[in-house]
Amino acid sequence: MTYVDGFLLAVRKAKLDTYRQMAALGGQVWKEYGAIDYVECVGDDVPYGELTSFPRAVMAKEDEVVIFSWITYESRARRDEIVAKVMADERLQGDEWKDVFDGKRMIYGGFETLFELSAAGR
Repeated sequence: MTYVDGFLLAVRKAKLDTYRQMAALGGQVWKEYGAIDYVECVGDDVPYGELTSFPRAVMAKEDEVVIFSWITYESRARRDEIVAKVMADERLQGDEWKDVFDGKRMIYGGFETLFELSAAGR
């Protein structure tokens, strides 16, 4: 079964196009090094809950939108190899991405797949 890295973060609405460019480059780099899937989603129906919610989790402000993303790999070992290469890749080292989101409020982690149903042909 696949291994998954998951991410949740808040992006300033005014910087969403810049984030999209950053995500496109990131996706390209991750896929080059062997990631199976790279998916970035922008919140469309994520209400601010009374106790818990996606916006609360990342302390999203009024001028921010929630991003939910994941990357899949063949295994945890393969993920560790790919991430090491991605983190060393010079294409992702630029300062132009600094003010797009607050990394201190990003939630992320690696997950073993418990159960999986995939589309036919994948």
